Amino acid sequence: MAMDNLQARLAYAERIAVFYEKAGGIPRMAGRIMGWLLICDPPQQNAAELGQVLSASKGSISTMTRWLLQIGLINKTAVPGDRRDYFEIRKGTWADLLAQQFQTVGAFRELATQGLDLLTDPEGEEGARLREMRDLYTFFERELPLLIEKWRNERKE
Repeated sequence: MAMDNLQARLAYAERIAVFYEKAGGIPRMAGRIMGWLLICDPPQQNAAELGQVLSASKGSISTMTRWLLQIGLINKTAVPGDRRDYFEIRKGTWADLLAQQFQTVGAFRELATQGLDLLTDPEGEEGARLREMRDLYTFFERELPLLIEKWRNERKE
């Protein structure tokens, strides 16, 4: 791989890492591993390869790949003729990750409902902001799982 292309890919992996760190609280190194596994060739990388390309310690790679395995974002796989473990993005990980994030939608809806329960006139002007919040999250709670299912069904075709 040409040095310019390698640097561009590493910069991309870093952008993924920063995004996940800010958006989801995922540790930066885990995000860098995810970013690299999205763009590397071949798509399976062993711990030594990850450590070398990401300039990361063996311990950091070990800790973060173990964590990514536990939360289901990557798989451990084997390469014929090689005894080392390899890591790759788990097929279906994006829909599953999105579905997990949708679980917070119900919590927001419930918070809005609890707020409405505290008001003397929840249907009046006083409750307008909380009703908007409740109604929006009720809508998302109903519709988002259907969209994920529709996407999964389209992928099967």
